[in-house]
Amino acid sequence: MSEFWQGFAKAFELIVTLDPEVVEITIRTLVISLSSCFLAAIICVPLGSLIHFKQFWGKRLLINFVQTFYSIPTVVVGLVVFVLFSGTGPLGVFKLMYTPAIMVLGQVILISPIVTGLVISALSNVDKNITDTARSLGANGWQTMLVTIKDARFAVIAAVTLSFGRAISEVGLALMVGGNIRGFTRVLTTAISLETAKGDIELSIALGIILIVIALIINLGLNRLQQRR
Repeated sequence: MSEFWQGFAKAFELIVTLDPEVVEITIRTLVISLSSCFLAAIICVPLGSLIHFKQFWGKRLLINFVQTFYSIPTVVVGLVVFVLFSGTGPLGVFKLMYTPAIMVLGQVILISPIVTGLVISALSNVDKNITDTARSLGANGWQTMLVTIKDARFAVIAAVTLSFGRAISEVGLALMVGGNIRGFTRVLTTAISLETAKGDIELSIALGIILIVIALIINLGLNRLQQRR
């Protein structure tokens, strides 16, 4: 038990003294995860809006399909990305394997169903009178969509925030396509896995504390959004 508390004490020392390796891994993790969420939001907020507003055959089936991928294992996404971008894969010519770029791409694929599905749910909960009023005042399709998104903005932001939590906490995808290369693709989750296996419990605990703090900040942010709504 004493080793456990010594590990915590050393972990806090690494954090308080801003250990260069801890800072580097934390910054890289945030950059990759935030980039993934930004790209996913740009793609999936409009996509979810189009799915919500357009009427077409198989719409319900498509929404169910999207929702099925909420909990897709990260290693499955990692496998797909690996097969596509490996040296012998159809997209291997881009030479993105074991780079931060492929990790961002993989996380975008991972969280896109979450953002798309939750945006559809958020827009579905908007009072129908808002869209009807916008149309009655002469708003076209895009203007009506923007008005509806504006009313559901807190729920949309919550969807993107939740996807960030999914991205920053995944490990399988990062290991498979990033390679956990020190100083290049190593992130919090892969570093925790590696350092624990090596027996460096102090560094693992320090990184784990940082990950928990980030998760806490995400949760507090979501609660604040819900209260404002």
